[in-house]
Amino acid sequence: MGEIPRLLIIAGAVLIVVGLAWPLISKLGLGRLPGDIAIERDGFSFYFPVTTMLLLSGVGTLLFWLFRK
Repeated sequence: MGEIPRLLIIAGAVLIVVGLAWPLISKLGLGRLPGDIAIERDGFSFYFPVTTMLLLSGVGTLLFWLFRK
């Protein structure tokens, strides 16, 4: 099997696992961490999860580093 089909199968499996675990993930409070930018005005809301993105990026980088070795 080529490299691309295997990557797509792994990505699909990861999405399925995340989808099934979403009720547990939502209880962790990700997306509402200190440092996340939330602006709410009349008829307008803007949300930019800076801290959440940094945390997930760090965890993803660590996992990729561990599985590469």
